[in-house]
Amino acid sequence: ALENRALGSGWLGGKRRSPLQMLYDLDKGPGSPLAELHRQRRDLLRRACERHTRRQRLLQPEDLRHVLVDDAHGLLYCYVPKVACTNWKRVLLALRGYAHGDPSAIPAHEAHAPGRLPSLADFSPAEVNRRLRAYLAFLFVREPFERLASAYRNKFTRPYHAAFQRRFGTRIVRRLRPSAHPDAAGPRHDVRFAEFLAYLLDPRTQREEPFNEHWERAHALCHPCRLRYDVVGKFETLAEDSAFVLGLAGAPDLRFPPPPPRAQMAATREHAARLFRDISPFYQQRLFDLYKMDFLLFNYSAPSYLRLH
Repeated sequence: ALENRALGSGWLGGKRRSPLQMLYDLDKGPGSPLAELHRQRRDLLRRACERHTRRQRLLQPEDLRHVLVDDAHGLLYCYVPKVACTNWKRVLLALRGYAHGDPSAIPAHEAHAPGRLPSLADFSPAEVNRRLRAYLAFLFVREPFERLASAYRNKFTRPYHAAFQRRFGTRIVRRLRPSAHPDAAGPRHDVRFAEFLAYLLDPRTQREEPFNEHWERAHALCHPCRLRYDVVGKFETLAEDSAFVLGLAGAPDLRFPPPPPRAQMAATREHAARLFRDISPFYQQRLFDLYKMDFLLFNYSAPSYLRLH
C-alpha cells in the first residue's frame, strides 16, 4: 500500500479496491461466467507460453512503448493496431476527464496524438516494476489474418493514407514490379494483396527495419510471455470484454464506443477469406508460419479457407 500511495493512485488509501484486487476477488468468489472465461484465457496463454517459447532476451524500454499507463485507475493497456485501439485510447482519455468523459466525442487524431497517454517506456525500471506488480494489465487481440486483411485494406486501398502509401506502397511496388519507374515516389494505393504479403515474407523487409505496428504480430508488440496480462480481450467479443475491464476499473457506466454490427464483422471475415483464397498454398503456409505464435498464444484456429500442408 505504501508503494502504491507513492504512485498517487486514486484507488488506494481505502477509497476503493484496485482493478487487480477486484479481479482477484472475482476469481475467488462465486462463479461469474465472464470471470471464468477470462481465467481460462489467462491459463491458456500461460500454458502456450510454457510450451512454445524458449529462453528470451531481456526486455528493453522500447519493448514497452505499446503499454499505456493509467495511474489514476491502476491500468496497463497494451494496444494492438486494428483491434479497436483507437476506441480504447479514447476510453483511457475519457477516464482522465477528456471530452467530459465521453469517449465518442474524442477525435481519432487526438486519441493517437504522441504523448497524450504515457507508456511504460517513459518510466524508470523501478517504476515499471511497481506498476507491473500493482496494476491490472490487459490487451485486446484479433484473429491474425483478419487483422492483417484489415490493415491492408485500410492502409493500401484507401486514398486518404497518402503518407503511409508513399512510405510503404512505393517501396513494395519498386521491389516487386521490375517494370516500375525507379523514380516513382507518389502515393500508391494500387498495391495488390499478394504484393503486400510477398513484402512481409521477403527477408529483406525485417532486416531493413522492424515491421510496422499495423502488421507486426501481437505477441511482438505486447510480449505476453514476458509480461503478466490479467485480461485477454478479443475483438470478436469486444463489447463484453470491454465492459468487463471497465467494471474492474470502477467505471461501469462509461460507455465503450459501439463495436461494429454483426453483419459488418461477418462481411469483414468474408473479405479476408476472399483475399487469402487467391494466395497460393505455398505462400499461405509461409504466412501462417510467420503469424503462428499469435494463433497459438491467443487460441485461434487456422482459418478454414487456408490450404495448409
